[in-house]
Amino acid sequence: MYSFLKIQTKDLIVEKSTQYSSVKTLKKLKRQRKRKYLLCVLAAVAVSVGFMLSPLSKHPNSTTLLNHTNDIELGNFPIVEPTIKYGYVTDTLHVSEDVIQPNQFLADILLKHQVSYKTIDEIATHSKEIFDVTKLRAGKPYAIIGQDSLQAPDVFIYEPSVFRYVVYNLKNPSDIQIIEREVETKVKTASGIVETSLWNTMVDNGLSYELTSLMEDALAWSIDFHHIARGDKFKLIYDQQYIEGEPVGVGEVYAAYYKNFDNEYYAIYFENEKHQGFYDLEGRPMKKAFLKSPVRFSRISSSYNKRRFHPVLKRVKAHLGTDYAAPTGTPILAVADGVVTKRSRTRGNGKFVKIKHDESIQTQYLHMSRFQSGVRVGTHVKQGQVIGYVGQTGLATGPHVCFRFWKNGKQVNHLKENLPPPEPMPEEDLPRYYHERDLMVNRLNVIEYNTTSLKKAEDKIAKDTTASNITAVEVQK
Repeated sequence: MYSFLKIQTKDLIVEKSTQYSSVKTLKKLKRQRKRKYLLCVLAAVAVSVGFMLSPLSKHPNSTTLLNHTNDIELGNFPIVEPTIKYGYVTDTLHVSEDVIQPNQFLADILLKHQVSYKTIDEIATHSKEIFDVTKLRAGKPYAIIGQDSLQAPDVFIYEPSVFRYVVYNLKNPSDIQIIEREVETKVKTASGIVETSLWNTMVDNGLSYELTSLMEDALAWSIDFHHIARGDKFKLIYDQQYIEGEPVGVGEVYAAYYKNFDNEYYAIYFENEKHQGFYDLEGRPMKKAFLKSPVRFSRISSSYNKRRFHPVLKRVKAHLGTDYAAPTGTPILAVADGVVTKRSRTRGNGKFVKIKHDESIQTQYLHMSRFQSGVRVGTHVKQGQVIGYVGQTGLATGPHVCFRFWKNGKQVNHLKENLPPPEPMPEEDLPRYYHERDLMVNRLNVIEYNTTSLKKAEDKIAKDTTASNITAVEVQK
């Protein structure tokens, strides 16, 4: 290699000697050419060694791979998706997120982020007709977005619900917008077998409280959910709502099925120009004149009993109502349409409301913690309307509502009353309803029962049994 370079250099010198008369210039040219050739040799050696050591050179199709190197397209390189929130690409912005604290106002939040009193006052003024800043509630999330942390931010964003958010423009306080998030809806199914309680079963099966409530709404006139039993089964067809792929709520319930002992109940949603609501398999409205209970998600703590031992008075005293235990503040519902005839307080009954439904039936709701605003004597109330809240005023040992039912002037056990059913759907509407009913019943029939709650209960029993056995062995030792 060296001799080759020497010969080539010599030839070049002879060639160039006719062009340069100066020996100094000729020597300089010789040195430049020698450096160039040395650099070329070193580069060639480096490439050869790198190729031999690289994994590509050992690849059986390395030649093919090299030939296709120039064919790689831009789309083959990984693309990093930007982080988008509230319509902003937040990767290059300064974002501060938190939740509204108790007794915290807008000024408390924005002054810490270099927003002036003047701007805050202008926002408060312009927001009144769009989304008043006085409606900010503790526990709700907010975000402050700006270019960086060294200067005042650009926007303040508040989320009153998962379905929408409010954008307050801090650079232009009159620019306030309510943005509705895009909601995707999918039809879903659910099922379960009750082990301990309906609520526990729904939660164990990954279902929401909201769905539990809607199922009770559909079947509330047919099933007393305070007397459900282990082994009860249910199935549902409903709409699940999503925002950005995350479940956020439940929409319509289309069909519900519940089996209690040997009794089966269906509730099929049907809607046309004249009807809207849930119907049974024969086309009769599920909604009846009276609800089975004045409170949801509670339990019967004391039944109608003419010879009950009173826990406060410590003597036998007839209990002519049904007690539903529930946390203080639980809404109490009117079981039927009617007019409020009493809203008062006595030593024994505490705060109570009495409603007249027709000439023969009245209901009473005792031991309220407070009355619902606007419910007074003479107020017309609708079935399911909130009339007050659970408490333990009067002679009560714990929070509950004592529900009393009058029929023809006498207090009776409402759970044993056979009240008249509602009028069925007109004959001319039945064919269309039957078509919808059959579709839904067929879909319900193919739903398999989710046994997650049963598995969890069995695992708990096995765990408790093992712990008990270990304890017994330790005691024996």
